[in-house]
Amino acid sequence: MTAVKRFLGAALILPVLLACTEGEADERPSVPSAPVELGNLIIMAEATGSVEPIKRVEVKSKASGEILRLYVDVGDRVEPGALLATIDPRDVRNGFEQAEADLDVAKARLEISLAQFTRAENLIAADVITTQELETRKLDYANARAALVRAEANFELNQLRLSDVTIRAPMAGTIIQRSVEEGVVIQSASQNVSGGTTLMIMANLDDMQVRTLVDETDMGEIRKGMEATVRVEAFPDRTFMGVVDKIEPQAVVQQNVTMFPVIVLLDNAEGLLRPGMNAEVEILIAEAPDVVLVPNNAIVSPQDAAPAAMVLGLNPEDFDFRSMLPRRAGRRGDFAGRGGGGRDGAGARGEGGARRGNAGGTRRDGDSGGRPGNARFDSLRALVESGEISRDSLGTLMRGGRGGGPDTAAGSRIEGRQALVFVIAEDGTIEPRAITVGLSDWDRSQVLSGLEGGEQVALIGAAQLQASQQEFLERIRARSGSPFGGNTGGRGRGR
Repeated sequence: MTAVKRFLGAALILPVLLACTEGEADERPSVPSAPVELGNLIIMAEATGSVEPIKRVEVKSKASGEILRLYVDVGDRVEPGALLATIDPRDVRNGFEQAEADLDVAKARLEISLAQFTRAENLIAADVITTQELETRKLDYANARAALVRAEANFELNQLRLSDVTIRAPMAGTIIQRSVEEGVVIQSASQNVSGGTTLMIMANLDDMQVRTLVDETDMGEIRKGMEATVRVEAFPDRTFMGVVDKIEPQAVVQQNVTMFPVIVLLDNAEGLLRPGMNAEVEILIAEAPDVVLVPNNAIVSPQDAAPAAMVLGLNPEDFDFRSMLPRRAGRRGDFAGRGGGGRDGAGARGEGGARRGNAGGTRRDGDSGGRPGNARFDSLRALVESGEISRDSLGTLMRGGRGGGPDTAAGSRIEGRQALVFVIAEDGTIEPRAITVGLSDWDRSQVLSGLEGGEQVALIGAAQLQASQQEFLERIRARSGSPFGGNTGGRGRGR
């Protein structure tokens, strides 16, 4: 009977234990994960712009008058010197004929003045005329010579004006715009203050360019001569190869975004590209073929290792994150990226560095780290140097918990950065692991060391990490005292 009771008691207790075990398992947070893959990483700077010809010329007339005839239309290809249009030459021809007559008069007057001057010289030698009369003949001769020079210059000018009524192509190209029709009276480009009437616009379409605006965050990596890929909506399945020709120095601000004009040259020998086409430009910055790739939201900086562990349901005190990384981890240049990063000395402690609660310590430049008599500041600074909180988290703490996003390496393109990932083993256990990150784009990063293809890594959302940072900061507040004053238990440095 006793054995039966024990059996019944064990049978009743077993379901309770199983229910408790299942309840505890259900309380464990589900961790999203992604596999570590092998693939190619290509870093591109993307921008949009418009296709335009490199050489574009406005054709104008030096002569005013009515257009008698146009010999070309939009889309016609012409060679240098080809006849484009003719203008009514009547006014110009009248001026030319008048200048020609004035030239004949000036030549005749010069001949007469020369003859009179020669005769006067002979008469003065025979004492027939006075010296004053000789001087008068000499002055008349000089005036006649000057009149001839003016008449010749006027004749040449009117001769050029007569040729200006015939408009010819200044270069080889294609007519892309025609602004006038036959019968329209136009104004001279050289005699009108407004610049005259534009007859047509022509351009060389064999060589085209794309004028695009590139975000200033990419400008430090773009150089003249880099390869670029251009796509236009007219040919969605085709790419056009180009090269960066010029980076203009003056920035352009559009909707509070600072960008720089970048000119990309294109070869349009096939004539497919047209001026004004919208183009999408991708400039090749760097590429890494057949490398280990990990999602950016799986990477955390060493300063945020503890909050990230809390997001995954782990106890940060069970891991020694500092021992996983080289001594340089967290210094400037190792974790700097678009998503944020520590400043000088963040997350690292050299020989003789301060421990938590110690007001001592040394900055990288060798200056004293603590403020005299401010134990709260010294204690918080020691926590930063020990790697327990990041510089950005310290700023959030000092501002009372406002602002500051997750400190991730997403988007960074600096090679050789130290970071952490949380690897999920086959049995479901999660362990932090130090890795070295190389090239990165907005989605994935190259892993230089620390991971192999096929492993599973935990994904950490930015919102979750930020919430965990706030919770971690609350722990720091409780441990360090109020961030707005009071003794935190640290030892202040005296003057």
